[in-house]
Amino acid sequence: MSESKPVDQFFDAAMGLLQRVRDEEAGSIAAAGDLIAGTVQDGGRIFAFGAGHSSLPAQDVVYRAGGLALMNLLTVPGAVGVDVLPATLGSALEGVDGLASVVLECSPVRAGDLLFIISLSGRNALPVEMAQKARALGLKVVGVTSVAYAEGTTSRHSSGTFLKDHCDLVLDSKIAIGDAELTLDGVGAPFAPASTIVTSALMQAAVAAAAAELASRGIEPPMLRSGNVDGGHEWNGRVMDEYRDRIFYRR
Repeated sequence: MSESKPVDQFFDAAMGLLQRVRDEEAGSIAAAGDLIAGTVQDGGRIFAFGAGHSSLPAQDVVYRAGGLALMNLLTVPGAVGVDVLPATLGSALEGVDGLASVVLECSPVRAGDLLFIISLSGRNALPVEMAQKARALGLKVVGVTSVAYAEGTTSRHSSGTFLKDHCDLVLDSKIAIGDAELTLDGVGAPFAPASTIVTSALMQAAVAAAAAELASRGIEPPMLRSGNVDGGHEWNGRVMDEYRDRIFYRR
């Protein structure tokens, strides 16, 4: 039998990671759903932040079909995605002390809100400081990170701590240090990262758990429908009007 091809190996690795987080993080995912549901019930607002490619799972839960209308993207100019030139500027901004505090102070967050902070390594100054500052402001913080980095790398924050050390709840993506699932003769560096797949799945699973928890409490979850199905825009308009004081991406 011939050896499996890299494409097959990548899918196998990604599916293995998804199964692992499903099994090992089930309790934490349920707890994240409870935090979301409680925040919605109590009139709080929900935000998600990630820098660089860690912003992709944050963006994936904001203003999307089948998603929770109250998920808002917390942006740090220059650090969300790879939309700046040079792209390395975004990575450099993750090491700037004080940036997270300024962003939070200028944002609409307030005590009682919920903030998801997504950082694969959790070692840079920006996510660590954001978690510290958010909790000082009275927010609940869910960190979505790979705990392996805290066990196998050094922190880049002055405190020597990682994102996971400043959270009310941690969702561990189980991604190995380096975020590359494959190696191959003739390819000098490991390749085929799976962190976006796994982290996005964790975020969507938390939202799914929240929707079910809200329904169990007798509260209709404020979900969005696809604008590409009949009646979708009208449905979304009603939801956004009802919760307009907690939705910030339409202003």
